[in-house]
Amino acid sequence: MSIKCTVVIQQEENWYVATCLENNVASQGKNIEEALANLKEAVALYYEDNTDDISASPIFITTFEVAV
Repeated sequence: MSIKCTVVIQQEENWYVATCLENNVASQGKNIEEALANLKEAVALYYEDNTDDISASPIFITTFEVAV
């Protein structure tokens, strides 16, 4: 089985932090590719014993602008 994940990647100092929005699992790496690879492993481990947690509800992402 495979699932699609929505991922946010943010740079924090010398690290990239990747977070899966569907389950709030996060991981980090020294570059974007490493952060994604580490997140894939973490998500696979998360779902290894929690296949009941897989939901098909979509996540909608948008942006907006605020005057400051």
